[in-house]
Amino acid sequence: MTTVAIIQARMGSTRLPGKVLADLRGMPVLAWSARAARAIVGVDEVVVATSTASADDRIAKWAAEANVSCFRGSESDVLDRFYAAASSAGADIVIRLTADCPFLDPTIASQTLVLLKRTGADFASNSDPASWPDGLDCEVVRFPALASAHRDASRASDREHVMPFIRNNRTRFRIESLVCPVPGLAGERWTLDTPEDLAFVTAVAEHLSSDRPPTMAEVLDVLERHPDYRALNAVDRRDAGWSLSISKEPLSTDRHYVGSQTLLARAERSIPLGTQTFSKSKTHFPHGASPSFITHGQGGRVWDVDGNEYVDLVGALLPNILGYRDPDVDDAIRRQLTQGISFSLATELEVTLAEQLVRLIPCAEMVRFGKNGTDATSAAIRLARAATGRDHILMCGYHGWQDWYIGATTRNRGVPAAVSALSHMVPYNDLDGLDAAFRRSPGEIAAVIMEPAGVAAPKDGYLAAVRDITHRNGALLIFDEIITGLRWAPGGAQQYYGITPDLAAFGKALGNGMPIAAIVGRAEIMRLMEEIFISSTFGGETLSLAAAIAVVAKIERAKVPERLWDMGGVLRREVETRITATGVGDCIGLIGSAPWMILAFKDHPGGSKEAIKTLFLREMIAAGVLINASHNLCYAHTSADLAHVLRAYDHALGILRDALDAEDIATRTGNQLIRPLFTVRSTQ
Repeated sequence: MTTVAIIQARMGSTRLPGKVLADLRGMPVLAWSARAARAIVGVDEVVVATSTASADDRIAKWAAEANVSCFRGSESDVLDRFYAAASSAGADIVIRLTADCPFLDPTIASQTLVLLKRTGADFASNSDPASWPDGLDCEVVRFPALASAHRDASRASDREHVMPFIRNNRTRFRIESLVCPVPGLAGERWTLDTPEDLAFVTAVAEHLSSDRPPTMAEVLDVLERHPDYRALNAVDRRDAGWSLSISKEPLSTDRHYVGSQTLLARAERSIPLGTQTFSKSKTHFPHGASPSFITHGQGGRVWDVDGNEYVDLVGALLPNILGYRDPDVDDAIRRQLTQGISFSLATELEVTLAEQLVRLIPCAEMVRFGKNGTDATSAAIRLARAATGRDHILMCGYHGWQDWYIGATTRNRGVPAAVSALSHMVPYNDLDGLDAAFRRSPGEIAAVIMEPAGVAAPKDGYLAAVRDITHRNGALLIFDEIITGLRWAPGGAQQYYGITPDLAAFGKALGNGMPIAAIVGRAEIMRLMEEIFISSTFGGETLSLAAAIAVVAKIERAKVPERLWDMGGVLRREVETRITATGVGDCIGLIGSAPWMILAFKDHPGGSKEAIKTLFLREMIAAGVLINASHNLCYAHTSADLAHVLRAYDHALGILRDALDAEDIATRTGNQLIRPLFTVRSTQ
């Protein structure tokens, strides 16, 4: 099989024209890339692929003088140029390199090639996810996959950046990734795209050999001895060109969901509802007009089995506070994986994470771990009952699927009536309602468990008054911080609002997607776990613990909650401006707090709230925003992501306005309306 390394090169860089022929220690930058390409084990030929533009004549001239094959093709359709170069060279396997990576390590590129060959993959890269320094990027593809992309890729960004169509159609193509074994290198920038980058690579190159390609280890050694070099291009970021490309594309609503519908039909033969969670099932999304299965995510975006791309405002139902494939969390998981997952005794990881949470969370004097929010809230309820000797519970919000909670909702089928009778809902922001609930069951209430914030923010003095009323009646106050924990503040809503409960449940964001939850609280209550039975085989599972340790560290270091408040505030203002301008504020609005804004729908003469919600979500999803009626923001969402969300709002609100004016929402949505399973959160 013929393996061809193709180096993309052009003179017309927007930010640094002529960069590929810039002098770097007596050689053009392109010469450094070509030298590394020749050293990749298994490469039969190296080709420089440039355009037919007159500015690129200099590249063709250099290639001729350097005895490197050169192919010239379209300047704007880079995928066409790349495909034609590969076809002309008779390539069976193609290695895609770019001329702006002078420090390319041929050993790492060789490993990427071996990975493709040994796994039989269609595509392999060391850049997805980003774990190596930016500037060591290598993508390897089999020619039939490249030909498919050349034939079917239609987005301008896919054709400009060559490989996204293949990389993001993971049902169609088999994808493999070469992940860096050295943690913490994803933030290194060794590529050449700006004058600052040129200053950086020039400084580093002075310490490298002039007669062979540098290795990653050699560049790292230079930077270890000259750490000040990193400051030369510290303001630049990875994938700026990609973000610019997608920001220029017109909004597309041309999506199909054939793959999702086919897979859902298959899933429903062996899985009730076809998935594991009500909120991820077809009951929560427009039927036939939304995806049901995701293949992968990156940052604040996801891709479905049909290859559709979305800005993700679901965030896996809020666990992904940092975003998909966060390099710090993934590094921690990979390192722990080499040690083992579950053991016969405890590990130090449990102690380390518990100490972190005790330091951060106001009420946390002791900690135990579970795997999901229901584990944590149920443990808190059992502790409260043991501590008080009482059986009844007052509840405010959503607290999971166990009998003690769900028995008090309309989804109580299968729950014994005697259990349901012990749990009572109380309204949020209503102190009189809380007082009345205590009076109805004097001396019987073990605890008040509540979400401290969510659909509504607490009124001034409300949380403090709840604590006082609860304690005055001899009960314990439990904050369900499954959502607010780490999102409102590192120590949760209790830190943000300055109110300390007796116990609290944390989850979701704690593992950035890994299954982990924590019950925390006062030591004298938590020590009852030595007497009552709360036990979990997987409570000490190490991958989730390692992930959570990394998450907590990054939450503090990167000031993640502050970013979520800022982004959420900006998005709220922009969306509300659009709602007002479109004149649909009488049927749609935003409620809640900036880190977790919720869309509230109201009945309208033009259609029911269910029909309005269904139509709106359908159009948002069609415009490339995966949403199920809330803004579940993550740290990785970019300005380009938010701009896309706002363009989708413009589209969806416009469609909604037209439907209201035409009074045909029912016709547009049919009978496939999204209806709530049950109502659990008050909007007061």
